[in-house]
Amino acid sequence: MPIEKITFPGHDGQTLAARLDRPIGRPRAYALFAHCFTCSKDLAAARRIAAALADCGIAVLRFDFTGLGHSQGEFGNTNFSTNVGDLVGAADHMRETLGAPAILIGHSLGGAAVIAAAAKIPEAKAVVTIGAPAEPAHVTHNLGSSLEEIEREGSATVSLAGRSFRISRQFVEDVREQTLMEALGGLRKALLVLHGPRDQIVGVENATRIFVAAKHPKSYVSLDDADHLLSRPEDAEYAASVIAAWASRYLPPPVVEHPVGEHEGMVRVAEDSAGGLLQHVSVDGRFHLIADEPFALGGSDLGPTPYQYLSVALGACTAMTLRMYARRKKLPLESVVVDVTHDKVHAADSDDAEAGAHRRVDVFRRAIAMTGDLTQDQRARLVEIADMCPVHRTLEHASRIETTEKNEA
Repeated sequence: MPIEKITFPGHDGQTLAARLDRPIGRPRAYALFAHCFTCSKDLAAARRIAAALADCGIAVLRFDFTGLGHSQGEFGNTNFSTNVGDLVGAADHMRETLGAPAILIGHSLGGAAVIAAAAKIPEAKAVVTIGAPAEPAHVTHNLGSSLEEIEREGSATVSLAGRSFRISRQFVEDVREQTLMEALGGLRKALLVLHGPRDQIVGVENATRIFVAAKHPKSYVSLDDADHLLSRPEDAEYAASVIAAWASRYLPPPVVEHPVGEHEGMVRVAEDSAGGLLQHVSVDGRFHLIADEPFALGGSDLGPTPYQYLSVALGACTAMTLRMYARRKKLPLESVVVDVTHDKVHAADSDDAEAGAHRRVDVFRRAIAMTGDLTQDQRARLVEIADMCPVHRTLEHASRIETTEKNEA
Protein backbone atom coordinates (compact mmCIF):
# COMPACT_ATOMS: atom_id res chain seq x y z
CA MET A 1 0.00 0.00 0.00
CA PRO A 2 1.23 3.58 -0.61
CA ILE A 3 2.96 5.22 2.36
CA GLU A 4 3.37 8.98 2.33
CA LYS A 5 5.77 11.07 4.39
CA ILE A 6 4.01 13.96 6.12
CA THR A 7 5.12 16.74 8.45
CA PHE A 8 3.05 19.14 10.52
CA PRO A 9 3.57 21.50 13.51
CA GLY A 10 3.29 20.05 17.00
CA HIS A 11 2.03 21.64 20.20
CA ASP A 12 4.88 24.20 20.30
CA GLY A 13 5.45 24.66 16.57
CA GLN A 14 8.19 22.03 16.24
CA THR A 15 7.97 19.94 13.07
CA LEU A 16 6.61 16.47 13.69
CA ALA A 17 7.25 13.56 11.32
CA ALA A 18 4.45 11.24 10.24
CA ARG A 19 3.61 8.41 7.87
CA LEU A 20 0.24 8.02 6.16
CA ASP A 21 -0.67 4.45 5.22
CA ARG A 22 -3.19 4.81 2.39
CA PRO A 23 -5.55 2.22 0.98
CA ILE A 24 -6.05 1.79 -2.76
CA GLY A 25 -8.63 4.31 -3.91
CA ARG A 26 -10.51 6.73 -1.70
CA PRO A 27 -10.28 5.89 2.03
CA ARG A 28 -13.42 4.79 3.80
CA ALA A 29 -12.22 6.78 6.82
CA TYR A 30 -9.10 8.19 8.47
CA ALA A 31 -7.54 6.98 11.71
CA LEU A 32 -4.95 8.67 13.94
CA PHE A 33 -2.45 6.39 15.73
CA ALA A 34 -0.55 7.39 18.90
CA HIS A 35 2.50 5.27 19.76
CA CYS A 36 3.61 4.01 23.16
CA PHE A 37 5.84 5.82 25.71
CA THR A 38 9.33 6.55 24.25
CA CYS A 39 8.50 4.44 21.15
CA SER A 40 7.97 5.78 17.63
CA LYS A 41 5.61 5.59 14.68
CA ASP A 42 7.91 2.93 13.17
CA LEU A 43 7.45 0.38 15.95
CA ALA A 44 6.71 -2.97 14.28
CA ALA A 45 3.23 -3.22 15.82
CA ALA A 46 2.31 0.30 14.67
CA ARG A 47 3.47 -0.45 11.12
CA ARG A 48 1.59 -3.74 10.95
CA ILE A 49 -1.64 -2.37 12.37
CA ALA A 50 -1.55 0.64 10.04
CA ALA A 51 -0.83 -1.55 7.00
CA ALA A 52 -3.61 -3.99 7.85
CA LEU A 53 -6.15 -1.20 8.40
CA ALA A 54 -5.13 0.41 5.10
CA ASP A 55 -5.86 -2.90 3.39
CA CYS A 56 -9.36 -2.65 4.91
CA GLY A 57 -9.88 0.80 3.39
CA ILE A 58 -8.90 2.89 6.43
CA ALA A 59 -6.07 5.41 5.98
CA VAL A 60 -3.87 5.67 9.09
CA LEU A 61 -1.69 8.60 10.13
CA ARG A 62 1.00 7.55 12.64
CA PHE A 63 3.44 10.16 13.89
CA ASP A 64 6.34 10.66 16.28
CA PHE A 65 5.62 12.74 19.37
CA THR A 66 7.85 15.77 19.96
CA GLY A 67 11.47 14.77 20.60
CA LEU A 68 11.03 11.16 19.46
CA GLY A 69 11.75 9.30 16.23
CA HIS A 70 12.16 11.75 13.35
CA SER A 71 10.27 14.61 15.01
CA GLN A 72 11.97 17.81 16.16
CA GLY A 73 12.13 19.07 19.72
CA GLU A 74 13.58 17.94 23.04
CA PHE A 75 11.95 14.93 24.66
CA GLY A 76 13.08 16.19 28.07
CA ASN A 77 10.78 19.21 27.66
CA THR A 78 7.69 17.14 26.90
CA ASN A 79 5.06 15.53 29.09
CA PHE A 80 1.62 13.95 28.87
CA SER A 81 -0.07 17.29 28.27
CA THR A 82 2.23 18.05 25.33
CA ASN A 83 1.48 14.60 23.88
CA VAL A 84 -2.21 15.45 23.95
CA GLY A 85 -1.36 18.76 22.27
CA ASP A 86 0.56 16.92 19.54
CA LEU A 87 -2.42 14.63 18.96
CA VAL A 88 -4.77 17.57 18.59
CA GLY A 89 -2.27 19.19 16.21
CA ALA A 90 -2.17 16.00 14.13
CA ALA A 91 -5.98 15.92 13.96
CA ASP A 92 -6.02 19.60 12.93
CA HIS A 93 -3.57 18.89 10.12
CA MET A 94 -5.61 15.89 8.93
CA ARG A 95 -8.81 17.95 8.99
CA GLU A 96 -7.20 20.64 6.82
CA THR A 97 -5.36 18.46 4.32
CA LEU A 98 -6.83 14.94 4.31
CA GLY A 99 -9.95 14.36 6.35
CA ALA A 100 -10.62 14.54 10.07
CA PRO A 101 -9.88 11.29 11.92
CA ALA A 102 -12.96 9.16 12.61
CA ILE A 103 -10.93 6.69 14.68
CA LEU A 104 -8.36 7.43 17.40
CA ILE A 105 -6.00 4.55 18.23
CA GLY A 106 -3.50 4.67 21.08
CA HIS A 107 -0.93 2.13 22.23
CA SER A 108 0.10 2.13 25.93
CA LEU A 109 0.53 5.75 27.11
CA GLY A 110 -0.66 6.73 23.63
CA GLY A 111 -3.96 5.06 24.56
CA ALA A 112 -4.30 7.31 27.59
CA ALA A 113 -3.46 10.29 25.35
CA VAL A 114 -6.19 9.54 22.80
CA ILE A 115 -8.76 9.28 25.61
CA ALA A 116 -7.67 12.69 26.91
CA ALA A 117 -7.60 14.22 23.41
CA ALA A 118 -10.90 12.74 22.19
CA ALA A 119 -13.04 15.62 23.46
CA LYS A 120 -10.95 18.04 21.38
CA ILE A 121 -11.43 16.03 18.17
CA PRO A 122 -15.20 16.21 17.60
CA GLU A 123 -15.20 14.25 14.33
CA ALA A 124 -13.81 11.13 16.03
CA LYS A 125 -16.54 8.52 16.37
CA ALA A 126 -14.49 5.69 17.86
CA VAL A 127 -11.56 5.36 20.28
CA VAL A 128 -9.31 2.30 20.55
CA THR A 129 -6.80 1.65 23.34
CA ILE A 130 -4.14 -1.09 23.20
CA GLY A 131 -2.46 -2.00 26.49
CA ALA A 132 -3.28 1.43 27.92
CA PRO A 133 -2.88 2.49 31.56
CA ALA A 134 -5.98 3.70 33.41
CA GLU A 135 -4.02 6.73 34.61
CA PRO A 136 -1.02 8.49 32.96
CA ALA A 137 0.90 8.33 36.26
CA HIS A 138 1.30 4.58 35.69
CA VAL A 139 4.24 5.40 33.42
CA THR A 140 6.32 6.43 36.45
CA HIS A 141 6.58 2.71 37.31
CA ASN A 142 9.01 2.46 34.38
CA LEU A 143 11.36 4.96 36.01
CA GLY A 144 12.31 2.63 38.86
CA SER A 145 15.01 3.88 41.21
CA SER A 146 15.57 6.95 38.99
CA LEU A 147 12.30 8.45 40.19
CA GLU A 148 13.86 9.55 43.48
CA GLU A 149 16.78 11.18 41.64
CA ILE A 150 14.38 13.00 39.29
CA GLU A 151 12.44 14.43 42.21
CA ARG A 152 15.61 15.36 44.09
CA GLU A 153 17.78 16.71 41.25
CA GLY A 154 15.09 17.93 38.86
CA SER A 155 15.93 15.43 36.11
CA ALA A 156 17.76 12.16 35.45
CA THR A 157 18.85 9.98 32.56
CA VAL A 158 16.73 6.84 32.46
CA SER A 159 17.34 3.71 30.40
CA LEU A 160 14.13 2.49 28.76
CA ALA A 161 14.11 -0.46 26.36
CA GLY A 162 17.87 -0.13 25.91
CA ARG A 163 17.78 3.60 25.10
CA SER A 164 18.57 6.59 27.30
CA PHE A 165 16.09 9.40 27.87
CA ARG A 166 16.30 12.54 29.98
CA ILE A 167 13.23 12.64 32.22
CA SER A 168 12.45 15.85 34.09
CA ARG A 169 10.55 16.60 37.28
CA GLN A 170 7.91 18.51 35.32
CA PHE A 171 7.14 15.33 33.34
CA VAL A 172 6.56 13.38 36.56
CA GLU A 173 4.47 16.16 38.08
CA ASP A 174 2.38 16.47 34.92
CA VAL A 175 1.46 12.77 34.65
CA ARG A 176 0.61 12.69 38.36
CA GLU A 177 -1.83 15.56 37.90
CA GLN A 178 -3.68 13.90 35.02
CA THR A 179 -6.77 11.72 35.44
CA LEU A 180 -8.75 9.87 32.79
CA MET A 181 -11.84 8.95 34.80
CA GLU A 182 -13.72 12.14 34.01
CA ALA A 183 -12.71 11.99 30.34
CA LEU A 184 -13.87 8.37 30.12
CA GLY A 185 -17.19 9.16 31.77
CA GLY A 186 -17.88 11.93 29.27
CA LEU A 187 -16.26 10.31 26.23
CA ARG A 188 -19.47 10.17 24.14
CA LYS A 189 -17.69 8.00 21.57
CA ALA A 190 -17.56 4.25 21.03
CA LEU A 191 -14.67 2.67 22.95
CA LEU A 192 -12.75 -0.52 22.22
CA VAL A 193 -10.31 -1.73 24.89
CA LEU A 194 -7.66 -4.23 23.74
CA HIS A 195 -5.38 -5.65 26.42
CA GLY A 196 -3.32 -8.76 27.05
CA PRO A 197 -3.97 -10.52 30.38
CA ARG A 198 -0.25 -11.41 30.52
CA ASP A 199 0.95 -7.85 29.88
CA GLN A 200 3.96 -7.39 32.18
CA ILE A 201 4.30 -3.64 31.58
CA VAL A 202 0.72 -2.42 32.04
CA GLY A 203 -1.33 -4.92 34.00
CA VAL A 204 -4.73 -6.03 32.70
CA GLU A 205 -6.41 -4.47 35.75
CA ASN A 206 -5.94 -1.16 33.92
CA ALA A 207 -8.22 -2.40 31.14
CA THR A 208 -10.87 -3.19 33.75
CA ARG A 209 -10.73 0.34 35.20
CA ILE A 210 -10.96 1.93 31.75
CA PHE A 211 -13.86 -0.29 30.71
CA VAL A 212 -15.85 0.26 33.92
CA ALA A 213 -15.34 4.04 33.86
CA ALA A 214 -16.57 4.40 30.27
CA LYS A 215 -20.21 4.45 29.24
CA HIS A 216 -21.71 2.39 26.42
CA PRO A 217 -21.10 1.72 23.60
CA LYS A 218 -17.93 0.01 24.78
CA SER A 219 -16.22 -3.30 24.03
CA TYR A 220 -13.35 -5.29 25.48
CA VAL A 221 -11.30 -7.88 23.59
CA SER A 222 -8.52 -9.89 25.20
CA LEU A 223 -5.21 -10.14 23.34
CA ASP A 224 -4.63 -13.48 25.05
CA ASP A 225 -0.88 -14.16 25.38
CA ALA A 226 0.37 -11.09 23.50
CA ASP A 227 3.14 -9.05 25.09
CA HIS A 228 2.85 -5.31 25.75
CA LEU A 229 4.48 -4.25 22.46
CA LEU A 230 2.59 -6.81 20.33
CA SER A 231 5.99 -7.87 19.07
CA ARG A 232 4.72 -11.05 17.40
CA PRO A 233 3.32 -10.33 13.92
CA GLU A 234 0.25 -12.47 14.52
CA ASP A 235 -0.72 -10.41 17.58
CA ALA A 236 -0.60 -7.13 15.67
CA GLU A 237 -2.49 -8.72 12.77
CA TYR A 238 -5.19 -9.93 15.14
CA ALA A 239 -5.50 -6.53 16.82
CA ALA A 240 -5.87 -4.86 13.42
CA SER A 241 -8.54 -7.31 12.27
CA VAL A 242 -10.53 -6.72 15.47
CA ILE A 243 -10.24 -2.93 15.13
CA ALA A 244 -11.35 -3.01 11.48
CA ALA A 245 -14.36 -5.25 12.18
CA TRP A 246 -15.42 -3.32 15.30
CA ALA A 247 -14.95 0.15 13.79
CA SER A 248 -16.94 -0.69 10.65
CA ARG A 249 -20.14 -0.20 12.66
CA TYR A 250 -19.26 3.46 13.16
CA LEU A 251 -17.98 4.23 9.66
CA PRO A 252 -19.69 5.01 6.34
CA PRO A 253 -19.99 2.13 3.84
CA PRO A 254 -16.85 1.24 1.86
CA VAL A 255 -16.27 3.27 -1.29
CA VAL A 256 -15.12 1.19 -4.25
CA GLU A 257 -13.28 3.20 -6.87
CA HIS A 258 -11.21 1.87 -9.71
CA PRO A 259 -8.17 4.08 -10.38
CA VAL A 260 -7.82 5.34 -13.92
CA GLY A 261 -5.82 2.87 -16.00
CA GLU A 262 -6.18 0.03 -13.49
CA HIS A 263 -8.16 -3.14 -14.13
CA GLU A 264 -11.12 -3.84 -11.89
CA GLY A 265 -10.18 -6.15 -9.05
CA MET A 266 -6.48 -5.26 -8.92
CA VAL A 267 -4.53 -7.40 -6.47
CA ARG A 268 -1.87 -5.59 -4.44
CA VAL A 269 0.86 -7.44 -2.56
CA ALA A 270 3.09 -5.53 -0.13
CA GLU A 271 5.85 -6.85 2.13
CA ASP A 272 5.25 -6.79 5.87
CA SER A 273 8.94 -6.04 6.42
CA ALA A 274 12.14 -6.08 4.42
CA GLY A 275 13.55 -9.06 6.28
CA GLY A 276 10.67 -11.53 6.07
CA LEU A 277 8.47 -13.30 3.55
CA LEU A 278 5.07 -12.33 5.03
CA GLN A 279 2.99 -10.39 2.50
CA HIS A 280 -0.10 -8.20 2.90
CA VAL A 281 -2.61 -8.82 0.11
CA SER A 282 -5.61 -6.70 -0.82
CA VAL A 283 -8.03 -7.05 -3.71
CA ASP A 284 -9.39 -3.82 -5.13
CA GLY A 285 -8.48 -2.15 -1.84
CA ARG A 286 -10.61 -4.61 0.16
CA PHE A 287 -10.58 -8.23 1.30
CA HIS A 288 -7.51 -8.16 3.54
CA LEU A 289 -5.44 -11.35 3.20
CA ILE A 290 -1.91 -12.46 3.98
CA ALA A 291 0.49 -14.78 2.18
CA ASP A 292 3.55 -16.46 3.64
CA GLU A 293 5.84 -19.46 3.41
CA PRO A 294 6.41 -22.24 5.97
CA PHE A 295 9.21 -22.04 8.53
CA ALA A 296 11.28 -24.50 6.50
CA LEU A 297 11.51 -21.99 3.64
CA GLY A 298 12.31 -19.01 5.85
CA GLY A 299 8.76 -17.76 6.34
CA SER A 300 6.70 -17.35 9.50
CA ASP A 301 3.86 -19.72 8.46
CA LEU A 302 1.13 -17.14 9.11
CA GLY A 303 -0.80 -17.59 5.87
CA PRO A 304 -1.23 -19.63 2.70
CA THR A 305 1.64 -19.96 0.26
CA PRO A 306 1.42 -18.56 -3.28
CA TYR A 307 0.83 -22.03 -4.71
CA GLN A 308 -1.90 -22.65 -2.15
CA TYR A 309 -3.59 -19.48 -3.39
CA LEU A 310 -3.45 -20.97 -6.89
CA SER A 311 -5.19 -24.05 -5.51
CA VAL A 312 -7.76 -21.79 -3.84
CA ALA A 313 -8.45 -20.12 -7.19
CA LEU A 314 -8.94 -23.46 -8.93
CA GLY A 315 -11.13 -24.90 -6.18
CA ALA A 316 -13.31 -21.80 -5.84
CA CYS A 317 -13.73 -21.40 -9.59
CA THR A 318 -14.65 -25.08 -9.92
CA ALA A 319 -17.33 -24.89 -7.23
CA MET A 320 -18.79 -21.67 -8.70
CA THR A 321 -18.84 -23.11 -12.22
CA LEU A 322 -20.68 -26.23 -11.07
CA ARG A 323 -23.19 -24.17 -9.09
CA MET A 324 -23.96 -21.88 -12.03
CA TYR A 325 -24.36 -24.87 -14.36
CA ALA A 326 -26.66 -26.63 -11.89
CA ARG A 327 -28.82 -23.50 -11.57
CA ARG A 328 -29.10 -23.11 -15.31
CA LYS A 329 -29.99 -26.78 -15.86
CA LYS A 330 -32.13 -26.94 -12.69
CA LEU A 331 -30.15 -29.91 -11.33
CA PRO A 332 -30.80 -31.05 -7.73
CA LEU A 333 -27.25 -30.20 -6.61
CA GLU A 334 -27.34 -29.48 -2.86
CA SER A 335 -23.67 -28.88 -2.06
CA VAL A 336 -20.20 -28.94 -3.60
CA VAL A 337 -16.88 -29.44 -1.82
CA VAL A 338 -13.65 -29.24 -3.83
CA ASP A 339 -10.31 -30.45 -2.46
CA VAL A 340 -7.23 -29.32 -4.38
CA THR A 341 -3.57 -30.21 -3.90
CA HIS A 342 -0.57 -29.07 -5.91
CA ASP A 343 2.69 -30.79 -6.66
CA LYS A 344 5.54 -30.74 -9.15
CA VAL A 345 6.33 -34.01 -10.88
CA HIS A 346 8.76 -35.18 -13.53
CA ALA A 347 7.24 -35.03 -16.99
CA ALA A 348 8.43 -38.48 -17.96
CA ASP A 349 6.53 -38.45 -21.26
CA SER A 350 7.62 -34.99 -22.39
CA ASP A 351 10.09 -34.24 -25.16
CA ASP A 352 12.44 -32.62 -22.65
CA ALA A 353 12.38 -35.72 -20.48
CA GLU A 354 13.30 -37.90 -23.44
CA ALA A 355 16.19 -35.57 -24.08
CA GLY A 356 17.38 -36.05 -20.52
CA ALA A 357 16.26 -32.64 -19.22
CA HIS A 358 13.88 -34.19 -16.68
CA ARG A 359 11.47 -31.27 -16.95
CA ARG A 360 9.06 -30.90 -14.03
CA VAL A 361 5.46 -29.90 -14.51
CA ASP A 362 2.80 -28.62 -12.13
CA VAL A 363 0.02 -31.06 -11.27
CA PHE A 364 -3.18 -29.93 -9.54
CA ARG A 365 -5.20 -32.82 -8.18
CA ARG A 366 -8.87 -31.95 -7.74
CA ALA A 367 -11.39 -34.11 -5.88
CA ILE A 368 -15.06 -33.03 -6.06
CA ALA A 369 -17.70 -34.15 -3.57
CA MET A 370 -21.32 -33.47 -4.58
CA THR A 371 -24.50 -34.10 -2.64
CA GLY A 372 -28.03 -34.12 -3.95
CA ASP A 373 -30.46 -36.44 -5.75
CA LEU A 374 -28.32 -36.59 -8.88
CA THR A 375 -28.28 -39.35 -11.47
CA GLN A 376 -25.03 -40.95 -12.52
CA ASP A 377 -25.24 -39.15 -15.86
CA GLN A 378 -25.73 -35.82 -14.12
CA ARG A 379 -22.76 -36.44 -11.86
CA ALA A 380 -20.58 -37.41 -14.81
CA ARG A 381 -21.64 -34.29 -16.69
CA LEU A 382 -20.81 -32.06 -13.69
CA VAL A 383 -17.34 -33.59 -13.51
CA GLU A 384 -16.90 -32.75 -17.20
CA ILE A 385 -18.11 -29.19 -16.57
CA ALA A 386 -15.42 -28.79 -13.89
CA ASP A 387 -12.82 -28.86 -16.66
CA MET A 388 -14.52 -25.85 -18.25
CA CYS A 389 -14.03 -23.49 -15.30
CA PRO A 390 -12.06 -20.36 -16.37
CA VAL A 391 -9.21 -20.88 -13.91
CA HIS A 392 -8.81 -24.49 -15.05
CA ARG A 393 -8.45 -23.27 -18.63
CA THR A 394 -6.01 -20.54 -17.61
CA LEU A 395 -3.79 -23.05 -15.81
CA GLU A 396 -3.95 -25.46 -18.73
CA HIS A 397 -2.83 -22.91 -21.28
CA ALA A 398 0.23 -20.71 -21.32
CA SER A 399 -0.35 -17.15 -20.09
CA ARG A 400 1.49 -13.98 -20.97
CA ILE A 401 2.80 -11.89 -18.07
CA GLU A 402 3.78 -8.28 -18.73
CA THR A 403 5.97 -6.65 -16.07
CA THR A 404 6.65 -2.93 -15.64
CA GLU A 405 8.11 -0.79 -12.87
CA LYS A 406 5.64 1.39 -10.98
CA ASN A 407 6.74 4.42 -9.01
CA GLU A 408 4.74 4.94 -5.80
CA ALA A 409 4.19 8.47 -4.52
